[in-house]
Amino acid sequence: MKSEQVNSQINHGFSNRLLHGDCIEVLSRMASNRVDFVLTDPPYLAHYSSRDGRSVPNDNNCDWVKPAFEEIYRVLRWNHFCVSFYGWHKADKFLAAWREVGFRVIGHLTFIKRYASTERFLRYQHENAYLLAKGNPQKPVHTIPDVLEWKYTGNNLHPTQKPVCVLTPLIESFSNPGDVVLDPFCGSGSTLVAAQQQQRRFVGIELSKRYYDLAEQRLRQCRPVQAASGC
Repeated sequence: MKSEQVNSQINHGFSNRLLHGDCIEVLSRMASNRVDFVLTDPPYLAHYSSRDGRSVPNDNNCDWVKPAFEEIYRVLRWNHFCVSFYGWHKADKFLAAWREVGFRVIGHLTFIKRYASTERFLRYQHENAYLLAKGNPQKPVHTIPDVLEWKYTGNNLHPTQKPVCVLTPLIESFSNPGDVVLDPFCGSGSTLVAAQQQQRRFVGIELSKRYYDLAEQRLRQCRPVQAASGC
């Protein structure tokens, strides 16, 4: 997507936007304090390659971590939340970046899998995310447990595809209907689908044209009235 088109979409307002590009560059053109909740699944810095050869852009370096979260922090409203998945083996890199840009670490989420993603010294059967705060948000009306069950998606659309049903309670707890939910590493669009189903507005950014196209197609097929369909 050309820079002028991206600028036009950003400046037009937040009425559900899916943008193709580098999130650092795209977010740098967004006004501060514009989004109500960030829910994102950045690369885990794991040099990941799925069995069928698919990879994740920028999963081979950590140069982008702090600059990306600097922009994420800037565009998030004061006294609001960010939930970010992360690679457990690089937790120090993520935690250092989050704290340096201003986020407070206020919670940790574990998602239990009934299967092992991989096996080496242990059978790895969980995903993790941190709950981060900008300022001092109020306690959610409906708090959720910090251990939740995972549902396997099949990873048909993206090699690290997150289940919509896992993201939904996060959106319900940490945002309100009509809020703007940002996912700057949106992959195949699971966060955006979950946000749309819960009557939130969304802004998604994806670097890979392949996954951007899949997310765009997916969003065209899902609507809020289809919340029970598992899109």
